[in-house]
Amino acid sequence: MAAVPAWVVGLLEVVVSLVLAIMVHRLAYSGLGRLVQSRDALWQALLVRLKNPTRLTLIVLALVLATDIAPLTSDQSTFVQHILQLGIIALIADVTWTALNIWMGLYIRRFKADAADSFLARKHVTQTHILRRVAGFLVWLTAISAGLMTFDGVRQYGISLLASAGAAGVIAGLALQPVLKNLFAGIQIAITQPIKIGDSLIVEGDFGTVEDITSTYVVVRTWDLRRLVLPLSYFIEQPFQNWTRESMNLLGYVMMYLDYQAPIEALRAKAKEVVEASPLWDKKVFAVQITDFRERTMEVRVLVSAANGGHLFDLRCDIREKLIGYLKAEHPLALPRTRTAVEGFASPAAEHSNGLDGAAFPGERVAGID
Repeated sequence: MAAVPAWVVGLLEVVVSLVLAIMVHRLAYSGLGRLVQSRDALWQALLVRLKNPTRLTLIVLALVLATDIAPLTSDQSTFVQHILQLGIIALIADVTWTALNIWMGLYIRRFKADAADSFLARKHVTQTHILRRVAGFLVWLTAISAGLMTFDGVRQYGISLLASAGAAGVIAGLALQPVLKNLFAGIQIAITQPIKIGDSLIVEGDFGTVEDITSTYVVVRTWDLRRLVLPLSYFIEQPFQNWTRESMNLLGYVMMYLDYQAPIEALRAKAKEVVEASPLWDKKVFAVQITDFRERTMEVRVLVSAANGGHLFDLRCDIREKLIGYLKAEHPLALPRTRTAVEGFASPAAEHSNGLDGAAFPGERVAGID
């Protein structure tokens, strides 16, 4: 019987080593999974996060051992060494990325995003969210560049890719300008916090909520459930309104244009009754004031506050509905009117004195509410 060539034996040893490494990893994780099944969800999440790095570590160790003991030829040894280099690069990148994810996950666990005042939580979640994406981009870009540099034929591409990440090379810099622009904009947004996940914005003429922030763009969910997708650089270069920059609480107003005979004290009492009965009011700000005089009407402002933009919008609508109903039923003369003088009729003052108060004056036309 012919002897088995040495290179076949060497390759079989390498393959057996890889298979054994994968089997040992699978058995170990099966046992660990049963152990942490009854523990806190944190342990289960850590086990899932560490699954790929530990598998890759065992594979690299198996390659190292197989290379030392297997009777490989020089070409086979060079090939396995190259695979080993790529595995070590991937292992370093994977371990780095996993460590970042674990640390950031533990960091944001301290903050409750569903709290009543989630400003602090949203701030840290947004920073972590953006920095994790930027860090992941840089880690894997570096790993791919280092991997390409191990091949003689494409070594220059790996160097160019790595240099472009450091803003070296005019051509590479120009080619990657949009990517780098949004990359640096993401870092600036994470540090300066002009927007956060969950912020209420008015952008491009639409009211919406920041739904997601990636490494290159921001998703804004509008009030009618559309999605605006804007590049990160937009929020550095373009003006926009952030209603929840410092806190979730908002002030809003209802403007009413009433006749000068409107009973302000009665209106203030009714507005206070409506606001106090509403669960949407946060019990912080309430005021009814005459803010301007016009030629035919006076401007009355009802100022209120609410916990967020959605509550404020619904509260303002509720105030409008209740107050216009109250004025129509109890004080119709408070509604704005256009007066005209008609010959043969008494003056308004005379008609009031004759007991005609509460009815529209002859020659008067009710103009309605703005």
